[in-house]
Amino acid sequence: MSTLSATRTTTTASSPEIVFDLLRQMGYGRAGWYSYDWIDNLGRRSADHLDPEWYVHGTDDHMPGGPIDFDVVEFDRPHRIAIAVKRTTGPWSVDFTLSWALLLLSGPRAETQISSTARIEVSGPGGSLLTSGLLWGDGVMVRRQLRGLADRAAALHAEITRR
Repeated sequence: MSTLSATRTTTTASSPEIVFDLLRQMGYGRAGWYSYDWIDNLGRRSADHLDPEWYVHGTDDHMPGGPIDFDVVEFDRPHRIAIAVKRTTGPWSVDFTLSWALLLLSGPRAETQISSTARIEVSGPGGSLLTSGLLWGDGVMVRRQLRGLADRAAALHAEITRR
């Protein structure tokens, strides 16, 4: 069995509430994943607005991922949300968790630090190699996701404060 984790962080000119609401509406067929849409969303552009119909509301909810659904395993608005999937296919077992922590930074304007942590555990033949490959791929996607999330949150924050 092999377990790896990685945390990536960015900052956005927005409130944690807006960032959290963008996160809680993610998913295939919903707002998308704010990453490389041609991979994650089959070419459909990720949303740049909030739609409460897409929201997950707590740990009893699921977030659609396309061929699999993620379980919401942590929900603490506006501080933290986490999703996970556990699958066994043949000799392999995969346990994959993504979590996002939001921290309001002190200063003259609203800024939120977004930290994304991926934890991947694979057991079975070649588990270490599979874990490393999944973590590398997740890193590419999450880097793009954090930038897309930060840009959308800043734009929504600016729009709301202009009103």
